[in-house]
Amino acid sequence: MRTEIKHTWFYNQSPQEIWDYLTKAELIEKWLMPNDFELKLGHEFKFTTNPIPSLNLDGKFYCKILEIIPLKKLVYSWNGGLSKNNPTLETIVKWTIIARENGTELKLVHSGFKKDNASILTAMFDGWDKNIQKMLNQINSN
Repeated sequence: MRTEIKHTWFYNQSPQEIWDYLTKAELIEKWLMPNDFELKLGHEFKFTTNPIPSLNLDGKFYCKILEIIPLKKLVYSWNGGLSKNNPTLETIVKWTIIARENGTELKLVHSGFKKDNASILTAMFDGWDKNIQKMLNQINSN
């Protein structure tokens, strides 16, 4: 069984532009979800979306920033379920930014999915790709 999601994308934009879309709450909201993100090690924040009862998700994802290497790496926990105190999903999101000669490579590893998270993993695999496409559209429209 697969326990992680891996994606790699390439952008013509600079690492700074990509970093901003991963680390500024108002920009994250444009491509992912409403949130109270702050770029501080240990900061606990929440993403909010519509509940998805079929996946046992109440629409709230509780996260905590675990690692920051400016313009290079961002790691946070990503937990969810039917309540904050009883998560059925306890995962880690790792973003890696690599400067290239003609742009930026962005890598995502979303790990820690368990056997009973198989449906969520499948939904999120496609969801990450769709949301990153929204990010690219936002960047290109600015």
